[in-house]
Amino acid sequence: MSDLFGRTAVRTQGRRVVSAFGGRTSGTRRHPLVAVAMVLPLAVLLAVVFGGWDAVMTQASSVAGMLGR
Repeated sequence: MSDLFGRTAVRTQGRRVVSAFGGRTSGTRRHPLVAVAMVLPLAVLLAVVFGGWDAVMTQASSVAGMLGR
């Protein structure tokens, strides 16, 4: 029975830590554009650092070509 209380305490403490850092509670969703705005800078940084920028541009131009732009 003490294990049950220990897990509950850890879970409660974890929620406090997440909420202290501005985390979201379960069941809520963020707008897809907000998610893109959060991920895009990191994706660009990783592409530049690891030399994948040419591959990204090639894929983007292929997708644009398929869309007719």
